[in-house]
Amino acid sequence: MTHKKTYFSQELEVDGRTLLMEGPLSGTSIHNYDFHEGLTSFRKPEEQKKALIGIADLPEGRINAVIDEDTIIGYVTFVYPDPLERWAEAEMDNLLELGAIEIAEEYRGAKVGTRLLEFSMLDDAMEDYIIISTEYYWHWDLKNSGLSIWDYRKVMERMMNAGGLKWMATDDPEISTHPANCLMVRIGSRVGYGDMETFDNTRFTNRFMF
Repeated sequence: MTHKKTYFSQELEVDGRTLLMEGPLSGTSIHNYDFHEGLTSFRKPEEQKKALIGIADLPEGRINAVIDEDTIIGYVTFVYPDPLERWAEAEMDNLLELGAIEIAEEYRGAKVGTRLLEFSMLDDAMEDYIIISTEYYWHWDLKNSGLSIWDYRKVMERMMNAGGLKWMATDDPEISTHPANCLMVRIGSRVGYGDMETFDNTRFTNRFMF
């Protein structure tokens, strides 16, 4: 499969500041930006920046980011599922995982994440993919948000819905460990029946349970 990437950019007004959403970014572009010190949800900022550069340079990897002047203050990643996850077992070249979305705390509350997901679907090539997001409550910033698990789950679902991702059932054991965890999925308009069947067989390996 040829992974087509068309660059887009769009301005975003937040509290009197003009931010720039752009992507998919190259590793070089990410390297040349500063990285907000508050982006610590997954790794230390300098380590996460290196990880994003690595993803951006993968054939299928896509990084879209929000920039304040010369600093990345938020990003979303799309990449093949981790080889250790069930989703990689399908060996589908058109299955991407929304691996991470993170917005620096001071920019939250202005729907920056929601707008970034909407922006990420502007590229027509996204219609060739099944995009999944595995939502685990232990990745959520419950402490700083002040929200309960269930209220945070609602916020995450609304944000994912903005990018066209919808809840889908699965018997994946890691997702099933807690009822707040969920699988969110976007099916591109050009995804064929055969790929859908393969994906459904990956979602459920113990169909007798449902």
